[in-house]
Amino acid sequence: MIRRARARFGACDGQSSIELLGMLPLILLVLLSLAQLLATGAARSAASGAAEAAAAAVLQRTGDPADAARAAAPSWSRSRMAVTVDGRHVRVRVAPRAFLPGTARLLWATAEADAGPVPEARAPGTPTRHVVAAGAA
Repeated sequence: MIRRARARFGACDGQSSIELLGMLPLILLVLLSLAQLLATGAARSAASGAAEAAAAAVLQRTGDPADAARAAAPSWSRSRMAVTVDGRHVRVRVAPRAFLPGTARLLWATAEADAGPVPEARAPGTPTRHVVAAGAA
């Protein structure tokens, strides 16, 4: 009886191996897609932090905002970063690492930050006005 079963199912030896080989490209594509998604999230985080640092440099007048953005960004993103400063508005774009060919340029991460309105010029010695909300003591 065992011989009959082996003769009957013996032709299926290796079938699961062939099926697995057929699924490998799909599995690889799914894994690369997930890696690309994670890389895009990391690029977005890098762009956000760099934009905030650049806006702080504009606000504090401590130097070039583009240099501040690059200094605040992770080292892997500096060569993939574009910083645009327009007055007190900063825009940082970072291209993620490409795990799937051609996707990095499609998935640019963009972050913007603004240092707020231009402060009013005051004469030296003029006290700063503080606004107190109604009902606040």
